[in-house]
Amino acid sequence: MRTFVTFVLIVLVGVAALAGYVWFSIEKPYGSIPPSGIFVDVPHGASQRAVSHLLASKGVVRSALAFELYARRHPKRSMEAGQYFFDRPLSGREVYWKLANGEIFQQLFTVKEGDTIFDIANNLAIANYAKASDFLNAANDAKQIQDIAPGAKTLEGFLFPATYNVPLHASASDLTTVMVQKFREAMQQIAPDHLEPQSPGTPLLAVITLASLVESETPKPEERPLVAGVYTNRLRKGMLLQCDPTVIYALKQGEGYNHALTLRDLHSESAYNTYVHAGLPPGPIGNPGESAIRAALDPAQTDYLYFVANTQGGHFFAATLEEHNQNVAKYHRLLNGGSADPPVPEAPQTQTAGSAHKGKR
Repeated sequence: MRTFVTFVLIVLVGVAALAGYVWFSIEKPYGSIPPSGIFVDVPHGASQRAVSHLLASKGVVRSALAFELYARRHPKRSMEAGQYFFDRPLSGREVYWKLANGEIFQQLFTVKEGDTIFDIANNLAIANYAKASDFLNAANDAKQIQDIAPGAKTLEGFLFPATYNVPLHASASDLTTVMVQKFREAMQQIAPDHLEPQSPGTPLLAVITLASLVESETPKPEERPLVAGVYTNRLRKGMLLQCDPTVIYALKQGEGYNHALTLRDLHSESAYNTYVHAGLPPGPIGNPGESAIRAALDPAQTDYLYFVANTQGGHFFAATLEEHNQNVAKYHRLLNGGSADPPVPEAPQTQTAGSAHKGKR
């Protein structure tokens, strides 16, 4: 009898010790996290046991068994697959809920409206997400958009402006694939018919090229249909577009652009120079957002053929060259701190006999 009681006591003490260890493992932070942190990739379909052993092997939790037991206490919740980052010791309970809530590691990167592939490459390099040269090589391969934009030479214009979660160690081609997919999703909402190369109307490449010009010319959404209308009217009349940003883009393709445009720049022979070559440039000069794309698809019905900056972020529009020249004069007056309207000439003064007499004194 005494032996049996001793045995029971030993079992109870063992159970209590195990329970205490499990509690300690779950409730107390564990691990010596290096300054660089610890990344853990939880694969899709991994069992609770597999995830528990993975976390223990990475030094994130103290006990795989304790963590698995805690996870089994929450049968209605599952740990989400993904990449997790640990920059400080956490308790087993905190680790579990981090995975159960899907708090995956995020490297956020934003492509702004109008960014070129050169801008994106440079910004990725600054953030240490990818080498600029690798991204440019990937962006210069247009195979993944040939089904929607036959003839496109690069992915310029098809890397949709948005904020992306960049996976750790993502390749440059992974990044362009995600951005192009975002473009496709956006176009499904904006104009799904244009994703079909055989659909009637303006080809998608021409639409996005026009949208990129609109995006580059004005930051004001309300002006974009007007700018699209101006360019559409000039194209219809066979006029040169004379769009400065196309010249700047041509310079970025070569030696780069870090100066004000010169007359020499405006006479360059680049196919993107719309001061020399009629029609649209051979491709987009940036990546337009939804507002610019909608403007290119539905330009304002207007007689305008010209526009010039108004120094307030917007533009003066004109239907004739004479009106345009007047607007250019307004621009220069505003630039010099004056009024938009020309000064009113003073009326000539008529001297009286008295005033003339005083003047002679």
